[in-house]
Amino acid sequence: MITGEALIIAASALGAGTAMIAGIGAGVGQGYAAGKGAEAVGRQPEAQGDILRTMLLGAAVAETTGIYALVVALILLFANPLLPLYTGL
Repeated sequence: MITGEALIIAASALGAGTAMIAGIGAGVGQGYAAGKGAEAVGRQPEAQGDILRTMLLGAAVAETTGIYALVVALILLFANPLLPLYTGL
């Protein structure tokens, strides 16, 4: 027999794993931005500073998705807000 607490823990583990799939999108986005940045510098070496600044800003924005997913996964695994509601703590 599966208890309610075990079900919440299992669903939280599945949710954390699903949330970490967002890390794939962040990696692909950063790789694409770096590739396009290198391509742009190859075409216009004199604009390297502006291209690098824009590329780094885009990579930082792309990384926020992965960071948010990691925070959600850690909360689900170690500070699950649903367990106290179920156990009455």
